[in-house]
Amino acid sequence: MNRFIRFPSPLARSLQAAILALGIACLLIVLPIAAQTKPTAPITLDGRHLFKVSDSGGYSAQQRAEDANRLLQQTVKTAEPPVPVQVVESNDLPVIQLNGNYLLTVTQDDAPPGVSAKEQAKAWAELLKTSIEQAQQERSAAYIHNALLLSVGCVLLALACGWGVGWIWRYWLRPLLPREVTDSQTPKQQTGVEQGARFLIVAIRTLLWLGTAIYIANLFPQTRVWSRSVTDVLVFTLASPMVPLGEKSYSLMQLILLIGLFVGLLVLARTAKKLLRSRVLGMTGMSRGAQETVALIANYALIFIGTLVLLQVWGLDLSSLTIFAGVLGVGIGLGLQGIAKEFVSGLVIIFERPIQVGDFVDVGGLVGTVERISVRSTEIRTLDRVAIFVPNSRFLESEVLNWSYPSPISRLKVPVRVAYGSNLSSMRGALIDAAKEHQDILSEPAPQVLFREFGESSLQFDLLVWIAEPSKQFQIKSDLYFRIDTLLRDRHLEIPLPQRELHFRNGGLPLELSPQLQDSLVQLSNGLSIWLKHQANQVPQDSYNGTNSTEPPSQQPNN
Repeated sequence: MNRFIRFPSPLARSLQAAILALGIACLLIVLPIAAQTKPTAPITLDGRHLFKVSDSGGYSAQQRAEDANRLLQQTVKTAEPPVPVQVVESNDLPVIQLNGNYLLTVTQDDAPPGVSAKEQAKAWAELLKTSIEQAQQERSAAYIHNALLLSVGCVLLALACGWGVGWIWRYWLRPLLPREVTDSQTPKQQTGVEQGARFLIVAIRTLLWLGTAIYIANLFPQTRVWSRSVTDVLVFTLASPMVPLGEKSYSLMQLILLIGLFVGLLVLARTAKKLLRSRVLGMTGMSRGAQETVALIANYALIFIGTLVLLQVWGLDLSSLTIFAGVLGVGIGLGLQGIAKEFVSGLVIIFERPIQVGDFVDVGGLVGTVERISVRSTEIRTLDRVAIFVPNSRFLESEVLNWSYPSPISRLKVPVRVAYGSNLSSMRGALIDAAKEHQDILSEPAPQVLFREFGESSLQFDLLVWIAEPSKQFQIKSDLYFRIDTLLRDRHLEIPLPQRELHFRNGGLPLELSPQLQDSLVQLSNGLSIWLKHQANQVPQDSYNGTNSTEPPSQQPNN
């Protein structure tokens, strides 16, 4: 007779699923499969492990378990409840019978120390009786109906929990992060804290759905076998030692945990670097470059020391890494020469500090501000707001123009040309006024005007000004040129264009021309002369009275 089974509330079921998922995680982490002293095989029913049997006589444990499992499964599907389970004696050994059929002979090898074979057989018989009743109940229509409803409820609850985790992150936890992090739109500008939080959310949702799937699979006898098989394979794959290292072997799960702890160490070191730079070093009055150097050294020191401590706590003998260190040394000597070169160059830059974070530099035509210095490369942000990563060796092997070393105060040279005959005092005053009007130009040292040379068509001067922000030098030059042009126009000072005079002289050409070509050239020359005289007669005489004008064509010598 089928009995209706009362199910716990969905909340209780969800708690059970969470506990089950947590238990499986703990099992995968801390319980590797232990080596057995004697071979055993499990007696299972619908995927549930009831007990284990060992070898007996000429039968192996696996053979005994397969025969018993086959009879159990057939009895549950065909026999009407209740199914009798009896213990009888045969040849002075207890025998378990199921519905009058032979199931299993219990030997002393099956019983633990201190327990007789007969006592063990009675305990197994009671366990079989309870398990068979539960298996028959789980095949009833009422159970399947309630299990389907519970499965739908678990899926909805998993959806709600996954959405709730995202909602808590979006509206509760993310607003607690710094504003520069929340306003960032590029993954590169996101901090390790936010990336770690997003990864944790994905992990929680994955574990939530994994626990839900395992729980739903365990509700039905048909899928419980599949769930148990997958779980056993997963446990064996992740928990069994398979990676030998030194005198010990480590499981895949242990290696995954070691990698996870190392990633956590990197996130911790990065967070400590940011806190040290923003909260501690900021109050010392050190320059930005010095703060970055100290924070970078502390970061690498924390990673190095933390890695050593982590390996020691993990139980890894560091002496087992000598072979790996030797191979790594050979690799550095052969294939990693470039990386080693950049690494050493980065250390030289960090400790000697010829270039610091915040400096405005020019490296082989790359002009920009140094944003970050690592042991391999240096990040330079150009005036176009483009990040360029320059290998550290270029700073030591080529010429580097550092506008900020040792002081950001630098001088700009602005070339200016004026026409001959200009009022030089007025011109000099215009240049000085243009420099003094600009707010980014320092008043001390004062701007200067140097007379450079007499040019071919102009007088050439240099306006020298001093600025405190080298990154603005191009904008400052542009502003000065705009202002200088306005002042020179207001004071009637001319910036001349380059001029060239060409003089043609008659003479015999060392070429022999054909008569036809000579006649053509003569006709062309006569036509050009008539046209020039006609144009000269039409030009007013007053147009030749300018400062830089020459004599009219009628007064020029006939060359």
